[in-house]
Amino acid sequence: MTVSDRPSAGAVHRRRARVAGRILAAALSLALAGCGDTFTQVYQRGYIAPEGALEQIPLGASQEQVLIVLGTPSTVATVSGEAFYYISQRTEQKLAFMPQNVTNQRVIAVYFDKERRVERLANYGLKDGKVFDFVSRTTPTGGAELSYLNYIFAIANPMGKN
Repeated sequence: MTVSDRPSAGAVHRRRARVAGRILAAALSLALAGCGDTFTQVYQRGYIAPEGALEQIPLGASQEQVLIVLGTPSTVATVSGEAFYYISQRTEQKLAFMPQNVTNQRVIAVYFDKERRVERLANYGLKDGKVFDFVSRTTPTGGAELSYLNYIFAIANPMGKN
């Protein structure tokens, strides 16, 4: 091989730069492809119900028993009788600069009769954009209770996202 058959220094440099660019692009795309859930941050706010807690509260239990099992409620309402509400929200954030998305909202409601005994339990969440009771598998009908629950879900999720 003679000196004239060798590629010029500029051509060698350009070829190396192209190869290095391709390697860098491949490495970067592989690194970003694995970032789907790697950097997802999960935030849990509010009340976290212990496993099996609702099963420990029979109908007719006293308010004191409810407080022992579930703890202090997030809020207490006297809309139509007394009720304890335990409110929670779970959000996820894909990357630090991305907005948080609400993935789950729950309101555990314990309703009491006039003697302050458990009359009914409910575990409300959103299903198809509507308030839904996962205990009785029903959607509450209109009235003061539904208005109150809609208000709770609206303030817990100000962006209206589910």
